[in-house]
Amino acid sequence: MLNFVKMHGLGNDFVLIDSRKNKLDGLDLKQLALRLCDRHFGVGADGLLIVWPSPKAHYRMQVINADGSEAEMCGNGIRCFAKYVYETDQLKEEVISVETLAGTILPAVILENGKVLAIEVDMGEPKNEGQVKLAGYTFQKISMGNPHAAAFVDNLNELALAELGPAVETDRHFKNRTNVEFVQVLNERELAISVWERGVGETLACGTGACAAVVAAHLAGKTGRRVLAHLPGGNLEIEWTEENRLLMRGPAETVFAGECQL
Repeated sequence: MLNFVKMHGLGNDFVLIDSRKNKLDGLDLKQLALRLCDRHFGVGADGLLIVWPSPKAHYRMQVINADGSEAEMCGNGIRCFAKYVYETDQLKEEVISVETLAGTILPAVILENGKVLAIEVDMGEPKNEGQVKLAGYTFQKISMGNPHAAAFVDNLNELALAELGPAVETDRHFKNRTNVEFVQVLNERELAISVWERGVGETLACGTGACAAVVAAHLAGKTGRRVLAHLPGGNLEIEWTEENRLLMRGPAETVFAGECQL
């Protein structure tokens, strides 16, 4: 029997498994993710999050996408992860260190009346990897520890995301595929973003994607450094500091806990 928690950040949803409470040795984690994330025959999610102990941080977060591929980092996922460990382990400290494949990330819980209201995450330093022209759009390539390609559009409602997303994700310019963001500039402080997530498809939100979109918009002179990112599932507050750090603030919600047979 496997115990899990279903969580989401702005509708970007996850099955979270705590390795400290479940014996995962010998399990094929790729196949486990495929099974649990299936929306018809499993729990249903965009990805699988696993809590592991870490020798270099408080915890280690493993992220496995719905297609079984492993992601370096996940912005909405780490907010869910932070909420889970803070509440489960009854932590006293409000800043948590989490080892990921993109480095050690530092989420901080924001409390209201003793409950987790939101999580602010220092997402680290972005890396500008230049531009590429594909499918009639100019994409800014940004690494947030995981790959992103962001392009500006005049109207997201006229976008054929289901066609463009997978074409760009798998284009030969991206060695390990890429996350794709289409960005509509509303004003110098607000962006609307549609996301095609690598290994998942269209999602309601992407934390690292929102960060990449803000970097691309500021580099293009379209916004300032503090931006409200509107995603289909809700809003994220993003700040690109003068010290070249990306700060992301947003909610995380627990949907339900359950168990399934292996």
